[in-house]
Amino acid sequence: MTFPFPEGLTPDIPAAGYAADPYAQAIADAAAELNRLRESWLNPPDLVDRVPEVVAGYPDRLIPKTEDAAEELKKRILANLYNTRPAWLANAHAALDEAVADAYGWGDDWRAGTLDDDEILARLFHINQQRSAKT
Repeated sequence: MTFPFPEGLTPDIPAAGYAADPYAQAIADAAAELNRLRESWLNPPDLVDRVPEVVAGYPDRLIPKTEDAAEELKKRILANLYNTRPAWLANAHAALDEAVADAYGWGDDWRAGTLDDDEILARLFHINQQRSAKT
């Protein structure tokens, strides 16, 4: 099954085409915040030094500040973060979920708590059926 993106937010449109779309911007902002929070947890400034890469365009190198920091960083993997699922992570995901639900036109249902996984899958399947019937 092809994933049905929200109307007007399909991957065949260049990112620049979304610049004025409030749904795309809300999703982008929520995703960027989630990424920022996860990155801050994975590589906090008290444990790593960011050293500019010598090759232009490459990300900075992350160098543990001490041996103890290196040991702590070994524990800071996404699996461990998601297994503990702190409130800030759950809240960031909820903000992203809400932005996506709004893009589909389901924001009120999401905020009312009536969108469980089965309902979301049923709605996505319905959209997919409608779109494939048009082609």
